[in-house]
Amino acid sequence: MTKSDRPRRQKVTLQHVADAAKVSKATASLALNNNPRISEATRQRVLEAVEALGYVYNQRAASLRTQRSYTIGLLIKDVSNPYNAELTSGAESRLADHDYSLVLATTDDDLGKQTRLIQTMLERDIDGLILAPTASTPIASLQRLLDHRPLVLLTPYYADLPADCVGMDDENGTARAVEHLIQQRHRRIAFVGGFDTDLTRQRRLQSYRHTLLRHDIALDPALCVASPVSRRGGYDAMRQLLNLPTPPTAAYCYSDVIAFGVMLGLRASGMEAGVDLALIGFDDVPEASLWHPSLTTVSNDPRGLGVNAAQLMLRRISTPDAPINRVIMPSRLILRDSTAAPVNAPR
Repeated sequence: MTKSDRPRRQKVTLQHVADAAKVSKATASLALNNNPRISEATRQRVLEAVEALGYVYNQRAASLRTQRSYTIGLLIKDVSNPYNAELTSGAESRLADHDYSLVLATTDDDLGKQTRLIQTMLERDIDGLILAPTASTPIASLQRLLDHRPLVLLTPYYADLPADCVGMDDENGTARAVEHLIQQRHRRIAFVGGFDTDLTRQRRLQSYRHTLLRHDIALDPALCVASPVSRRGGYDAMRQLLNLPTPPTAAYCYSDVIAFGVMLGLRASGMEAGVDLALIGFDDVPEASLWHPSLTTVSNDPRGLGVNAAQLMLRRISTPDAPINRVIMPSRLILRDSTAAPVNAPR
């Protein structure tokens, strides 16, 4: 018997599922769409029939009927950063609780790539977009996006845009970190990492400067080193700082990932964080407590930020006319071994 002569396997349809579950086709469809009108017992019967028959739900056809794809786009700058991994995990978990799928893409902080990815996601009919916009994103383009889909921003810095957002307490978190180093009698405190064009870096750098000035500590531009948000970026920045005529005795880093690179840069010079230089990061990724020495850091719960972003999106989809919600995640300083006062700190 040739392949063409073999009998074709009958396609399992929604009607077959309904018959097996002893419900109507309409009820089976509502059960698969998690309609609250359907009891949990009935829904379980339908799901058991789906499993037994090997039925594959045609989401595209369902989308045409319901005008929803049950997919949410998430655009972040860099998936390799543990902070973004935690954020993504939080968002995906909350969306899954409501039977939404997450479509993830990275922009590499490139406006052109971001524009192309947004267009691709719109063409695939996402129900909404959670976006960490690139530094050069025009507000007009975000407004156009809002005209087509619900939008949640992972930044609080577009105050004039009528979009829900969730962000970090950059100013207070930075002030707490720098204040702690000043209380340890440090006066040569570096600010390490992040790109000059990044709005988050600009806010944290401004808070760093204001905190120093409140304590009559002169600003030294040589101590503020921009870098990629990576271990390599922190490593190179630390090597640059160690070559100064008067190196810093402490450093506040844009992110934990950069702080890890700073530790490696110190180690390459025969030095250690917490001994030769007090070091503070930002994010409190899970890895921070496992490094040696463990990293003092500003904690702002990246997973919780992702959960909140997803919750704002679900609320906007279910209640399009709800008031705009702007959530700022609180920050706190987590003290660990990397901020033991170094031996060369001024006394």
